[in-house]
Amino acid sequence: MRTVTAVVIASAMVLNHASAGAADTTTIDEMHHGGLTTGSMTQNPQSHMFDGIDLTEEQRQQMRDLMRQARYERSPVSIGDIENMHGLITADNFNEAAIRAQAEKIAQAQVEQHVEMARIRNQMYHLLTPAQQAVLQKNYERRLTELRKLSNLQSASSLQAVSSTSSNQ
Repeated sequence: MRTVTAVVIASAMVLNHASAGAADTTTIDEMHHGGLTTGSMTQNPQSHMFDGIDLTEEQRQQMRDLMRQARYERSPVSIGDIENMHGLITADNFNEAAIRAQAEKIAQAQVEQHVEMARIRNQMYHLLTPAQQAVLQKNYERRLTELRKLSNLQSASSLQAVSSTSSNQ
């Protein structure tokens, strides 16, 4: 069971790492105009950070420049890391230590990407006027409330599934 769990978690991490790199290359225009329609807000709630904020053309250009700069400075997704993890997952013998080391390497790269994107978003935030910052805060609180409701619904449905499974036995 531990082997299966480790393989599932490692696979999810590899896929998440690859998709995180792709999602982070979205420009501010795509973010502002809803270009991230394929992703879920629960996967990357910050991706819609500036939705609903009326930006001046100068602010848009500054944000585009920040995103462009971040894209050039960020290291690309390591195909070698993905291939290595796949090789470990499909190996004849399960090597927990090697998978753990590879997963930690991938996770560290994700941490670095998240820190860099947080730095860029912080710079973008400080381009906003106080009124725009207030709108952003209001939108954030609304999305957070929606996520809490969704989380509570998921928890409730999980509990119902467990209780119905228990009563069927």
